[in-house]
Amino acid sequence: MIWSSPAEFFAMGDYGTYVWGSLGVTIAVIYIECFLLRQRRKGALTQVKHELSLDKRLLNEESS
Repeated sequence: MIWSSPAEFFAMGDYGTYVWGSLGVTIAVIYIECFLLRQRRKGALTQVKHELSLDKRLLNEESS
């Protein structure tokens, strides 16, 4: 398609609301997924650190 003005480009042949709306929702969902993934990773790393410290403590108690 050839658009003669930026307004026509953004209107997308009267489908602009659907095109730009779906693009906005997609970007929001990807952002939310990245945020939640980062939170889950932090939680998993914290849990592993906690379990490792418990293992070290148990090994120290057994060797004493």
